[in-house]
Amino acid sequence: MNRVETQLYDAFLVFIREHQQDFYRLAFRYVHCQEAALDVVQEALEKGLRGLTSLREPAYMKTWFYRILVNESLTYLRRHRREVLPFEEALADLPAQPAPDRAEALDLYAAIDRLDPKLKTVVMLRFFEDMKLAEIAQVTGANLNTVKSRLSTALRRLRLAMEEESL
Repeated sequence: MNRVETQLYDAFLVFIREHQQDFYRLAFRYVHCQEAALDVVQEALEKGLRGLTSLREPAYMKTWFYRILVNESLTYLRRHRREVLPFEEALADLPAQPAPDRAEALDLYAAIDRLDPKLKTVVMLRFFEDMKLAEIAQVTGANLNTVKSRLSTALRRLRLAMEEESL
């Protein structure tokens, strides 16, 4: 391993240590199972390590790796469609909250879960991972205007779903 590869590898290890909880949380929001989320993160990390030398610009490590993680999550969903629990069941282990807040949060998570995968990805990256729209465009490989459109569509659908739930 040359000096540049060693520096890249070291930077990737630091990145992993700093964001491991974020990776797990995002994978869990896709697969709704602790063990499956850990498997998805492990697969993504393995692919990231194997493909690390393909990362041309270390400044884009975050978006590069999140793209791998999202793709691994979506791959898992395609392969295990029947095994994925509804989000309400997956969140049954949450600590008790006041009932209205918990019910509203569960309704929102369930509504997000019902979104088309492309819309769901944009919402999760924007609001749960606090990514900028340009970063989301890099992660998803979509045009910035497409990301904006997907976010707008997703928010409109979520608003409608929450209004229906409150009736």
